[in-house]
Amino acid sequence: MHKKNKHIKGYDFETLLKEFPKLEPFIFTNTHGTQTIDFANSEAVKTLNKALLKTHYNIDYWQFADAHLCPPIPGRVDYIHHLAALLKSYKFKNKIQALDIGTGATCIYPLLGFSEYNWSFVGTEVEQASLKNAQIIIDKNKLNANINLRLQKEKEHILSGVLQPKDAFMVSMCNPPFYKDEEEALEATQRKLKGLGNEGKQVVRNFSGTASELWFTGGEKAFLHSYLYESSLHKNNCFWFTSLVSNKALVKSMQKSLKKLGATEVKVINMQLGNKISRVVAWTFLTKEEQSKWFV
Repeated sequence: MHKKNKHIKGYDFETLLKEFPKLEPFIFTNTHGTQTIDFANSEAVKTLNKALLKTHYNIDYWQFADAHLCPPIPGRVDYIHHLAALLKSYKFKNKIQALDIGTGATCIYPLLGFSEYNWSFVGTEVEQASLKNAQIIIDKNKLNANINLRLQKEKEHILSGVLQPKDAFMVSMCNPPFYKDEEEALEATQRKLKGLGNEGKQVVRNFSGTASELWFTGGEKAFLHSYLYESSLHKNNCFWFTSLVSNKALVKSMQKSLKKLGATEVKVINMQLGNKISRVVAWTFLTKEEQSKWFV
């Protein structure tokens, strides 16, 4: 985890219970004498996330339908911290404006980014129902001045159709759909359950998710390369474009494509959460002269 991640030493259940007593029924002591929860239990995971958001990020309301993905807070905030490190050396004229591509029903990245760094966000989403739920979360937490949402009406597009001519984001972020179709997503879910010792259980909540959250025609590779191409069409609207990349093998093809598209700089930022290794690919099309116009 990033050194600034509040969860780097694990969960302090005593502190969490003081702020969110509803977590208590889900806590137990395992065979190693450590307090924990059942991470295959969807209700337990969602309740833990609510406790973390209230205790560490001042988020009082966080509700969404069980059909949606329940994002792990430590991993999501780690992405935010790595982006903050990417931007740290720049003295921008204005407050950090971030673009969250596919903000989802939970609005998790804007909530964390605002809480940790006071960034302002625009979140985009292809599903009207998810957008509506995210807006309720924003309203309930009184964050309308800092988080705005836009509907992407054309599902085959990522940036085109939602970016506006005057947009000037310091950074974009994206957690792409990993799978090419529903079947592939269900197979991955079963593997996760098996890893948690729950093989044979019904595929449920903790690893659920709607179509737009889990799969994209052609899978992660197709999504990312569409994103790369569209970013080249809107190169002046964002200083650093970034994305999480699950499949390490895709990084080389992304670097090759970005070179052809005219990117002036590409960075690969490694992230590790426990045994899971992921990476953020960041790229910009701006020349040094063009970049200087963004600075004080």
